[in-house]
Amino acid sequence: MRFSRIIIVSLLWVAISSVSIADFQPFQPLPAHPPIPSDNLMSPMKTELGKQLFFDARLSKNKTMNCNSCHNVMAGGSVPQAKPTGAGGQLAQRNAPTLWNVGFTTIYFLDGRATSLEAAIKEHLLADGAMAMANEEQVVDSIKQVPGYVEQFVALYGDENPVSYDNLSKSLAAYLRSLVTNDSAFDQYLRGKKDAISDAAKEGMNQFIEIGCASCHFWVNMAGPIPGLAFQMGEGFYELFPNHLGSEYDARYHLTDDTGRIKVTGDESDRYMWRVASLRNVALTAPYFHNGAVKTLEEAVKVMAMAQYKKRLPKATVEEITAFLHTLTGQFSVQTMPRLPAAGLDKQ
Repeated sequence: MRFSRIIIVSLLWVAISSVSIADFQPFQPLPAHPPIPSDNLMSPMKTELGKQLFFDARLSKNKTMNCNSCHNVMAGGSVPQAKPTGAGGQLAQRNAPTLWNVGFTTIYFLDGRATSLEAAIKEHLLADGAMAMANEEQVVDSIKQVPGYVEQFVALYGDENPVSYDNLSKSLAAYLRSLVTNDSAFDQYLRGKKDAISDAAKEGMNQFIEIGCASCHFWVNMAGPIPGLAFQMGEGFYELFPNHLGSEYDARYHLTDDTGRIKVTGDESDRYMWRVASLRNVALTAPYFHNGAVKTLEEAVKVMAMAQYKKRLPKATVEEITAFLHTLTGQFSVQTMPRLPAAGLDKQ
């Protein structure tokens, strides 16, 4: 375990030490809403506008892809490809994570290079492996060509430069923060319904804690602190992966081909450091890990035990932990395709 990781964990527990033991428990039910930043308050109008933009292919280079193409919110919020192909024809750098419950995250992208959801959206719109638009001006211009969008932006943001890149990202972020899957079987169990999960899942939870998985995958999103608990928005909770190099899985699944956060910071201590990913709805988000190389949840459990703790788990333990992870699948609100505003007529 690297020194930087020890510092991160130490700072975390120092920060939460002011919270009483009665108030702080390692697992908590997922709240109905994520923390909302003061500079981008939610409203039904803003959320609806963001939803339209999320499903609009006019925000992509090839005009055939939308955000849902790589983050399918009609399902688990991701796609089955190891790495999706962007609107510019280029493979994404990494596996596309789910966007359900994304508002409970303090830092964005697996390497933590975006400090807010709004910043991550701005990068996605221009990334070759995502929407691949040429620049911010092209994105804004594509919206200005649609009278129905202009009307909505004016109604939301006023008459002074309403259709801006900032306001576009704020609208999309508002929609994404509405994607919450609470009331999973595990949430019900945490609220006192002891028969909400099976005996196998209960044993799996015990093994999950005993092996050490809960040292990173805890709190409401099973990914460490949410904004306001120990870390603020823009502060990352990271873990080494692989924590122990040299297992057969490194080569089999190319786990070390991507060096992680060091590409952002240039700091050697960040080699193979990654933002801790949420385990909410993990049973629905295969394939797994930063490169999407592992196809099944059972195999992902085995890989994690060996790569992080040098433990080769018995089949029964793998099955029990997998049963526990299935209880983290929450209730999904029905997502329907929005009606998109029509483009204006070209001027002659």
